Amino acid sequence: MSYNFKNKSTNPHFPNISDVPPQEVLDNAKDLTLVDVREDSEYTGELGHAAGTTLINLSKIPQSLASLPKDKPIVFLCRSGGRSAQAASFAKQQGVDNVFNMLGGMLLWNQLQLPTEK
Repeated sequence: MSYNFKNKSTNPHFPNISDVPPQEVLDNAKDLTLVDVREDSEYTGELGHAAGTTLINLSKIPQSLASLPKDKPIVFLCRSGGRSAQAASFAKQQGVDNVFNMLGGMLLWNQLQLPTEK
């Protein structure tokens, strides 16, 4: 059974993409595929990253999309939510329907004091 987000909102820049809140992403991480689209240095940098994320730089999403599991919703995340929304929108255009953007990115994740790894 695929997870269905209870709290989602329409992304202001990509109307075909839903933003989902970091707390709900954390609470349901085991039922999601989490993809961090930042650069390597950001992933291990000061903001850290969410546990269980797969790092795929935004520039590598086109060639990596096919390898992502489609049995769970895919949530893209980045620093503030901009690049991840681009990645989600691209995935949608390629026919991957169950994709979401994490609202506020790792900035909001850290602001909410959710656990990170370096």
